[in-house]
Amino acid sequence: MRPKRILMTADAVGGVWTFALELASGLAAEGVGTVLAVLGPPPDEAQRRAAMAVPGLRLEITGLDLEWRDRRGIDVPEARAALPALARESGAELVHVNGYREAAFGFGQPVLLAAHSCVASWWRACRGGTPPADWDAYLDGVRRGLAAAGAVVVPSHAFLSALEAHYGPLERAAVIHNGRDSSVSFRAGQRRKVILTAGRLWDEAKNVAVLAAAAKRLSWPVLAAGEGEAVPGLRPLGRLAPHELLALMAKSEIFCAPSRYEPFGLAVLEAAASGAALVLSDIPTFRELWEGAARFAPADDPAALAGVLEEVIADGPQRRALQQAARERAKVFTRARMTRGYLELYQRLLAGTRPGEQAA
Repeated sequence: MRPKRILMTADAVGGVWTFALELASGLAAEGVGTVLAVLGPPPDEAQRRAAMAVPGLRLEITGLDLEWRDRRGIDVPEARAALPALARESGAELVHVNGYREAAFGFGQPVLLAAHSCVASWWRACRGGTPPADWDAYLDGVRRGLAAAGAVVVPSHAFLSALEAHYGPLERAAVIHNGRDSSVSFRAGQRRKVILTAGRLWDEAKNVAVLAAAAKRLSWPVLAAGEGEAVPGLRPLGRLAPHELLALMAKSEIFCAPSRYEPFGLAVLEAAASGAALVLSDIPTFRELWEGAARFAPADDPAALAGVLEEVIADGPQRRALQQAARERAKVFTRARMTRGYLELYQRLLAGTRPGEQAA
C-alpha cells in the first residue's frame, strides 16, 4: 500500500528545496499529497509560488532552525514537540525527513531519512580531518537520526561511502539518484562562447577559487551565478531566479563544476539537461554519475583544469559530442525514476519491511 499523505521536512537554502518540490510533484502525479515543513529561513516569494503550484502540497513554515545552523541543539526540544504534532494533525501516514536529527523525534509513523549532505564529510573533503568539538551535538544528532530511521536514502554510492566512513555501516540504506523533469524544464538554445559555473559561491565545497585561477589562462570568459562575494577572475551574475539560470545554461557552451565535495550535484544535472558540455572535478560522485559524458580535471590544479577547458574550447566536434552525451545521460536522472524509487521504499516501510528485506 502507498501513503495518501506524507510529511516532508525541507529547507529553502539550497538544492534540498529543488529536490523536495520535484519529488512532491512526482508524488502528486501518483496520488500522494505532501505536507512540506520548512526548517530554517522561510522561502522567498518565488519559492512560495513554486511550492503552491504543486498539486496537493501544503506548505508549513515552522520557524525552527536547521540542524547545521543549530549545532548545539537549542531548537531540539521545540522541534521534538512541533514536528510529530504536525504529522499527527495533518494525517500523514509516513514521515520523510531531508535531514538527520528529526528522524529520532519519536514520530508515530514510519520515518524515511534522505541524506543530502553532512558536515563531517564536507569537513574532510574541504578542510581535512574532523569537525571541532563545538560540532559534537550536531554529529550526535546525525548518529541518532541514522539509527532511528526505518530507511536511509542517499543520492549516490559515493556519498553512501562517505557517510559510512564517518558513521559506520548503514544496513538500511538505499541509493536513489536525484531527478529532474527535464522534458518540461529544459530547452537548449543558441550557444554563447562562455563557460558557466553556478552554486553557492561562498561554499568551500564549490571550489570556485580554482576555477578563478584557471580563468586567467582561458580564451573564453567564465560566468559565475550564485550567492556570495564576487570572485576575481570570474564575471559575477549574482543569484538568478531558477528560470533565469536554466535559460543561461541553455545558452552556455560549457558548464564547469570544480567541486571538492558534492553528494549529487543538481546544477550539473540541470546544465547537462540543458545541453551544455560538462567539465567537472575528478571526484568520486562525478565519476559515478557522469563518466563517459563529461571531461574531468583534478580539483586542486588550476593549470590542469585550464588545460581541459581550453581543449574543449578549441575542439568544436569534441564539445558538441560532450553536449550530446550530457543530454543523453541527463535522461537517466528523471523525476519519474526518482519518484518510483521513493514510492517503493514508502510502501516497504508501511508494510513493515526495510530496504533489502522481502515483504511478509
